[in-house]
Amino acid sequence: MELAALLTSAGINISLCILFLTLYSILRKQPHNFGVYFGRRLAEEKFRDQVDYFSFERLLPTAGWIVKAYWCTEEEIRRVAGLDSVVFLRLFIFSIRIFSITTFICVFIVLPVNYHGQEMSHTHIPEESLNVYTIANLKEGSRKLWVHCVALYIITIAACVLLYQEYKYLSRKRLAHITGSTPNPGHFAVLVRSIPKSGNELLDDTIRNFFVNYHGASYLSHQMIYRKGKLQNFVDNAERAYRKFVRVKLSVFDQNVRSSLNRCGLCGVRASSFQLYRNKFVDAKKSDLTDPEVVEAQKDCPGAIVFFKTRYAAIVASQVLQSSNPMLWVTNSAPEPRDVYWSNLWIPYRQIWLRKIATLSGSVFFMFVFIVPVAFVQSMMQLDQLKKMFPHLKGTLKTSFCVRVITGYLPSVVLLLSLYTVPPLMMRFSSIEGSISRSGRKTSACTKILFFNIWNVFFVNVLSGSVLNQLNVLTRPKDMPSMLAELVPKQATFFITYVLTSGWASLCSEILQVYNLVYNFFRRCIFGYQDDPGYVYSFPYHTEVPKVLLFNLLGFTFSIMAPLILPFLLVYFCLGYLVYRNQILNVYYPKYEMGGKLWPIMHNTMVFSLVLTQIIALGVFTIKNSPVATGFTIILLIGTILFNEYCRQRFARIFNSFSAQDLIELDREDEQSGRMREIHEHLLDAYCQSPPGSGGGDNDEVPIEMILEDPAQEASNSSQELCDTVQEVAGSIQEHIEEK
Repeated sequence: MELAALLTSAGINISLCILFLTLYSILRKQPHNFGVYFGRRLAEEKFRDQVDYFSFERLLPTAGWIVKAYWCTEEEIRRVAGLDSVVFLRLFIFSIRIFSITTFICVFIVLPVNYHGQEMSHTHIPEESLNVYTIANLKEGSRKLWVHCVALYIITIAACVLLYQEYKYLSRKRLAHITGSTPNPGHFAVLVRSIPKSGNELLDDTIRNFFVNYHGASYLSHQMIYRKGKLQNFVDNAERAYRKFVRVKLSVFDQNVRSSLNRCGLCGVRASSFQLYRNKFVDAKKSDLTDPEVVEAQKDCPGAIVFFKTRYAAIVASQVLQSSNPMLWVTNSAPEPRDVYWSNLWIPYRQIWLRKIATLSGSVFFMFVFIVPVAFVQSMMQLDQLKKMFPHLKGTLKTSFCVRVITGYLPSVVLLLSLYTVPPLMMRFSSIEGSISRSGRKTSACTKILFFNIWNVFFVNVLSGSVLNQLNVLTRPKDMPSMLAELVPKQATFFITYVLTSGWASLCSEILQVYNLVYNFFRRCIFGYQDDPGYVYSFPYHTEVPKVLLFNLLGFTFSIMAPLILPFLLVYFCLGYLVYRNQILNVYYPKYEMGGKLWPIMHNTMVFSLVLTQIIALGVFTIKNSPVATGFTIILLIGTILFNEYCRQRFARIFNSFSAQDLIELDREDEQSGRMREIHEHLLDAYCQSPPGSGGGDNDEVPIEMILEDPAQEASNSSQELCDTVQEVAGSIQEHIEEK
C-alpha cells in the first residue's frame, strides 16, 4: 500500500470523527436526548425537572464536555461508577504514558534509521511504499540494528516500571475498597451445591444439620435455591409487563385521566395488583416446609446460600473441602446479591466441567471459522486478487481514488463489521459455561474475546490470511519468530487503517450512541413514549477492555518494526480517555461491582505483548545477522518473564482472594460498633431469586433487572414479550379473581 492510500483512509476517518463529535456536542443539549446521553444521571433524578425551552446556544457545537470529563477527579468517578471504572481508566493512563515515551523514541530516532536503512533515491513521499518506513528497509548485518535493540530495552524497562506502579496503586485501591465500602452480603454468604439427598429428611433439614454439626459456632442461616416453575415465571412476566404498562400509561394518557383511573393502563385492575399477587406468592413460599408442594420443590433444589456470622468464617468455609468426596457439598464464595446469575445456579455441578470443555471447543472452532472473513479482508488489499474475485469492477479499479478507498479504507471496515458478531456469541458461550455470577460471565467473555482478537485480528492478518502459513506456525513453532519477523512489517499499513477505523471512528460512534439515538427517536417521535429512567445500560467491559488491550499489543509489536503507527495509537488513547470518562460519568450505570478483578488480565496481556515484541525482534535480529543484538534480546526476554512472575507473587492474590487480617478486623469493628446484628438481619433478605419490583413510582430506585447489558437484544424482544405477557396476565388474574 502506498502512503497516498493511507492518507485517503485517514482523511475519511478524520472527517467521520469531526462529524460525530460535532453532532454529539449539539444533540446532547437537546432535552429529548437526555435519556440517551445522560442515562445514569437521569436514573438518579438529576434531570427530572428540566424545562424544554428553545435557545440558539443549543444549536452551536461546544467542547464543554471535554473540560468536564477531564477535570473530574478519580474519587468522583469511583463514587459514582465503582472501582472497575477506575481500573479501566487507569489502563488508558498507562497506555498514554508508555506510548508517549515510545512514540518519542521510535518516531524521532528509529523511524529515520528505517527510512535511510539502504542507500537509495527516495521518490516523492506520497508515492513512497510504506515498507521504507519499516525495519525491513535495513540491510543484513547493518550496525543500525543497535538502535532498535536499545529502543527495545528502553520501551521494555519503561513499561515494566509503569506496570509495577499501576499494580501497586490499584492493589491499594482494592484493599481500600474492601475495607472502606459498606458491608457486602456476599462476604458473609457461601454458595453450596451438589448437596446429597436423604430419603429420611427434607433437603432443608439436611443442610441445616450439616452446617450446625460442622460449623456450629459460625453458622447463621441458609436459603434454599428453587428452580423456577410456571407460577414463578408467570409472576416475573407480570412484573415486567407492569413496568412496561407504566411507561405506556405515562406516554399515552393525560394527567387527568391517569389521576382519576389510577390503573396500570391496559389490564383494568389496580396498578398494585401485580405487587399484591407477588406478595401472596412470596408468602406462600414461606409456608410450612411440610407442605407437599414445598417438599416436591426441594427434590429439585440445586443448592443453597448459607450465611455465616462473620466474614472470616464464610471465607474459610468457601475455601476448604466440606466432604471427603470433592463432588459433594461443593462450596464457593457467593457473589453479591446484584451479581448473582440465578439461572446458572440450577445447573447441576457435575455438568460444569463438560460445559467448560464444550464452550472451549466451540470458541476454538469459531476462531478458525473466522479465518474466512479475515482472508477475504486481506484479499481486498491486493489489487490483482480483487480483479479476479470481482471482474465487473475492473473499470472502477482504474480510478486512482477508488483504488485508494477500496484497498486503504474498506478492508478495515469489513473486518470491523465482522467483529460485531463476536461479543454476543462469546457472551452466550460464557453463559452456557455455568458461571454463578454476572461479573464472572462478563470476565469469561472478556477473556474469550481477547484471545479471539489476538489470534484473528493480529496473527491471522499478519500471516496474510494464508491457511498454509497459519498451519506452518502450528506445526513448526520454532520457525514462528523468523516468520513473524518477516511478515509483521508488511502488515503495518493494514493495522494503521484498522486503528483509524476501529479506534478513532468507533470512539466517536460510542460517544454519539448511534443505536440508542435512533431507538430514542422512534420511541419518542413515532410511538410517543417519554424518557424511562429505569432503562439504563451497564458498561460493556467485555467488549471495550479487549479492544484497548489489542491496540496496546499493536503498539508494542510495531514500535520498532513500523513506528508510523504510534502517533495514531497515541491519539486514540488520548481521545478514548476523554470519551470513556464522559460515558462513565453520564451514560452507564454500574450494575454490579467486580472489585477491579480485570486488572490482572490487563497486566498479563501487557506482559504478553512485551514478550511477543521481543520474540519478533529476536527473529528480526536473527534474519539480519546481528548475533550480539540477539543475545541481548534473549536476556531482556528472560528479565520480562521474571518481572511478571514477581508481580504475580506480589500482587495477583490480592485481586483473587481476601486476607484474614482485613476480614477479622472488619468483623471486630462491626461487633464493637453494634452493627453486626443489623447486618445479620439484612442477610436473610439480601438474596432473592425474584426481588419485588419497585412498583414503577417516580421516586423509586432503579430496579436492577432493568439495567440492560444488551440493549439491542432487549429492543428486539420487547414488543413480542409485551403482547404475550399482556394476554397471559390479563387472563390469569381474571381467573384468580373468579376463583376467589
